[in-house]
Amino acid sequence: MQFVRYTDGFGSAMGAKMDSTIHVLADLPEGEPSYQQLTNQRYLEQLRTRVQNGSLSQVNAAEVNLLAPIPKPGKIICAGLNYRDHAEEQNEEIPDEPLLFSKAPTTVTNPGSPIVHPENEQVDYEVELAVIIGRTAKNLEEDEVDDYIAGYTVLNDVSGRDAQFSDGQFFRGKSYDTFSPMGPTLVASKEYDPNDVDVTLRVDGDTKQASNTQQFIFDVQELISYISRNMTLRPGNVVSTGTPGGVGIFRDPPDLLEPGQICEAEIEGIGTLSNPVVGE
Repeated sequence: MQFVRYTDGFGSAMGAKMDSTIHVLADLPEGEPSYQQLTNQRYLEQLRTRVQNGSLSQVNAAEVNLLAPIPKPGKIICAGLNYRDHAEEQNEEIPDEPLLFSKAPTTVTNPGSPIVHPENEQVDYEVELAVIIGRTAKNLEEDEVDDYIAGYTVLNDVSGRDAQFSDGQFFRGKSYDTFSPMGPTLVASKEYDPNDVDVTLRVDGDTKQASNTQQFIFDVQELISYISRNMTLRPGNVVSTGTPGGVGIFRDPPDLLEPGQICEAEIEGIGTLSNPVVGE
């Protein structure tokens, strides 16, 4: 199922999106679902039945604005160099273990909201599949991971390359405000295979990145298990799984984002996350 957070101008709400219709989850007897409930297949099946029966209020998706599905994550944990084609474009060796870094939670912004381009910064795009944690997780085995996942969404890991390269580490360059657009939907289903979906990024309609998560060096289960052995994951934490080849900084010549452009990050089964780039 596809879940969305949205606003009609009078506060935010959560809904289940089917085609162009959003079914209002506040109408449920127990109210809007928690992250933990989204890990429960029986709950999702019952919810799907309610939606298909038309027992919930409905709004037209075209008449509301979508919001980031996880507005205030406790942690954003990112995997660097996790696609084989991205390693190849940098002439980097395949890592033996996941390479992790973090982004500030205040980077999150909504579908359609602007990416603010800091002055004198090289701003790059990175389409990524993001995993939303649904239950507190520690020391997970790989075959346990799926039971702890609330769903999947798109995250554009926007990056300030000047700060990244001059600092010799990622945090500042990854943590400018608006540098984690997220959405447009959250897909919750064990039927969704995160390790075999197409990922694409376009700038002004031109395709810059096009790959498939089959290119993962560490698949979702390996990655979440590894992270959980090193730190506790909590509901609402976001794990971004890395970007494929084609980022702007490694093109010849570099092809980076500029104010006035439109950046579209798309992942099969989730949708297209579109954001304009604006000057500071």
